[in-house]
Amino acid sequence: MENLYIILIGILFIAAISDLIVGVSNDAVNFLNSAIGSKAAPFKMIMIIASLGVIVGAVFSDGMMEVARKGIFHPEHFYFSEIMIIFLAVMLTDVILLDLFNTLGLPTSTTVSIVFELLGAAVAMSIIKVYKLGLDISEIGMYINSEKALAIIFGILLSIVIAFTAGALVQYLIRILFSFNFAKTHKYFGALWGGLAITAITYFLLIKGAKGSAIINSEQLSWIKSHTFQIIAYGFFGCTIMLQILYWLFKVDILKITVLLGTFALAMAFAGNDLINFIGVPLAGLKSFQFFTASGISNPDGFLMADLTGKVKTESFLLVLAGLVMVVTLWFSKKARKVTATTLDLSRQEEGDERFGASLFSRTIVRASIGLNESFEAITPKKLRRVIDRRFDQSFYKNSNDQGTTAVSFDMVRASVNLVVASILIAFATSLKLPLSTTYVTFMVAMGTSLADRAWGRESAVYRVSGAITVIGGWFMTAFIAFTSAFLMVYIMNFGGFIAIGLLAIVAIIFVYRTHVIFNKKEKEKQKDQELVDELKTDEEKILLSCKNNVIKTINGSLEILEKCYNGLYNENRKALRKILKDVEKLNTNTKKLKDNMHKTIVKFREDRVESGHYYVQVLDYLREIVHSVSFIARPIFDHVENNHKAMVKIQKEELTGLYEGVRNLLQKTESIIEKQNFKKIDNILEEQQKMLDLIEVLRKNQIKRIKKDSAGTKISILYLNIIAESKNLILYSVNLLKSFRDFVLLDSDEIK
Repeated sequence: MENLYIILIGILFIAAISDLIVGVSNDAVNFLNSAIGSKAAPFKMIMIIASLGVIVGAVFSDGMMEVARKGIFHPEHFYFSEIMIIFLAVMLTDVILLDLFNTLGLPTSTTVSIVFELLGAAVAMSIIKVYKLGLDISEIGMYINSEKALAIIFGILLSIVIAFTAGALVQYLIRILFSFNFAKTHKYFGALWGGLAITAITYFLLIKGAKGSAIINSEQLSWIKSHTFQIIAYGFFGCTIMLQILYWLFKVDILKITVLLGTFALAMAFAGNDLINFIGVPLAGLKSFQFFTASGISNPDGFLMADLTGKVKTESFLLVLAGLVMVVTLWFSKKARKVTATTLDLSRQEEGDERFGASLFSRTIVRASIGLNESFEAITPKKLRRVIDRRFDQSFYKNSNDQGTTAVSFDMVRASVNLVVASILIAFATSLKLPLSTTYVTFMVAMGTSLADRAWGRESAVYRVSGAITVIGGWFMTAFIAFTSAFLMVYIMNFGGFIAIGLLAIVAIIFVYRTHVIFNKKEKEKQKDQELVDELKTDEEKILLSCKNNVIKTINGSLEILEKCYNGLYNENRKALRKILKDVEKLNTNTKKLKDNMHKTIVKFREDRVESGHYYVQVLDYLREIVHSVSFIARPIFDHVENNHKAMVKIQKEELTGLYEGVRNLLQKTESIIEKQNFKKIDNILEEQQKMLDLIEVLRKNQIKRIKKDSAGTKISILYLNIIAESKNLILYSVNLLKSFRDFVLLDSDEIK
């Protein structure tokens, strides 16, 4: 029996390592967002600073988190076997849940997930115990620490509102102070803001990061708390004077120092406090096993875990090992960067591709906000509005961003506000012993500052609001899914025994592996899409080459899809046709990205190249129409086969095969002319186009005759006529595409000459 529990401890620690990896991937956004978004330093330097913060925080971590042992339930009422089932259910659920959110790129709270997993598992085990003992269901109250759970729920709701409001208000005032041209205002207010920021971050580091640290004992921590005002006052004046002197003498970038120090502080606090979210439960399981073996009792169902109610110290080498795993994950986890990218996408200053679509709720909020803003403007004096609008003039920011080698999501003024406000809120809540999620606070502060900074303009507001709502909704789903999943796992493990535990562990491994494969596949596709977009942001000569390559890819992709469609229709292959729809969607997405980035491409043309931009837009329009025609052929074919309608008769197959061969020949010749830019052969293409159009008329008449003779079914007739109609559109659009590309290229050549 003891050997079996050793295996269970091993499963717990394997889950702990996995949880560390997925946990860091999720929480990295908390301390990387501001530095990466503002490009405060090279990426490697930011990672080094964050890694140092993580190591320091892990080494001086407080050790065992009380919530894992006694914060949510009363361990003295549970036997060793029951405690182990609770801990196993919690860890397996946590790994799956956090990995799922990381794969989706949504930041969530590791604190909330672990708390609600513990609550769900403990409630399930309490119900089982009450049922076995023949007690009333109301008696589960003596097993559960419901007061702690309610406090955490209240803390979540409160932190969301306060963080967003505080971030928006502070950013609005600081932006009015600095404006977007902070290179000029920096010399007047930089030291003052830097002194305030560094003081707040330092205080946060002491209160939040060093709480319970091995290098700061209880007496020193008590002294810090009792001398809070002096620390803040002396720190503020000392930092302000020192920064001003450094700026006068060495032109030190105060905002950069502030952002990097804040990154270190948040990373340290994350490791020092949130580390236990990942390893607290396995360590509690290890201690439970040690207490059980030391008791001399052989029956795991007869040993109550009262020893867990006392204070337990964690071995330092385990904390160091956990810190190293976190640092390695930080450097190599692609999912960590995806979660960070979500926050940056929702808070970036400029418009662009939006990750989230619009929703009815987001549209309603935006409309209401526009109306409210118009009401405020109506009662605000015009002179005051003009003054404020000048402070929010983004022309300097946009010009500097265009000229830079790498674009920033937002400037260092906003980055410093993100860090300062988040630091103050977290430190204040910690000093009051209020439950708080660092993920929720940092994310909502970032959303508030981006709103105040007018990053959510009319062009992007509905998508940004929808994205923020999606993330917030995911937080509440985290609590629900965590509770429910852990609850069910306890029941399965309790009634299935060791076999059920083993099977659930295998399921968790398979799930994480599958999400890893899916994530890598999506990232490769995303990288190709990004390369496609990046090509369109280069100089004019590369734009021409990129345009030609994209046209050729689209034509080849369309031909490949058409061939598969006809084969799938003739063979009634539903599986192949379903896959073709995904290919069509991918092709449609690529052409849509080209169209969506049209504005950024056109601005690269010289001012005397208006006509060139006109033909470029035409090329993109015809590309989109070609893909739409392919889509309008593929979807009806799939629906026809999916609904088990009649197959095509022999003559229809022969006619459509001849039509496809003609379309293929025309598109291939069009592609060849575009690739070689030999536009003298366009007349030949026009002749072939007319032949194909004449053929389509003949095919249409033939089908009408078959309908009159009642030799063709209704559904197959509709499909047949739809295919030849869209084939006609495809032919027309491809020739128009060729003409527009010719005009685009020849105009470009004339301009160069």
